[in-house]
Amino acid sequence: MTPILFWGLKIALFLLAVAMLCALFRLLVGPAAQDRVMALDCLYINGMLTMLVLGITYTSNVYFEAAMLIALFGFVGSTALAKFLLRGEVIE
Repeated sequence: MTPILFWGLKIALFLLAVAMLCALFRLLVGPAAQDRVMALDCLYINGMLTMLVLGITYTSNVYFEAAMLIALFGFVGSTALAKFLLRGEVIE
């Protein structure tokens, strides 16, 4: 691994951790339910990107599979929360 890639991945991990802390703050303090749903979306996207960066860092396929699962469950969860906020029920 080249030094530029090594330091770039370390900086990316640090910035993703900062973004996750900001999203966690908005999730806990958000004044409206819509703010909390958007913070949850941002949190799972940052988690997925963290898994991708770790997969590149350690050259392991397990991290890429975990990122795919996080993306899948995050999308389904966001869709269910949006439907709940619009109609008040998830299952009709």
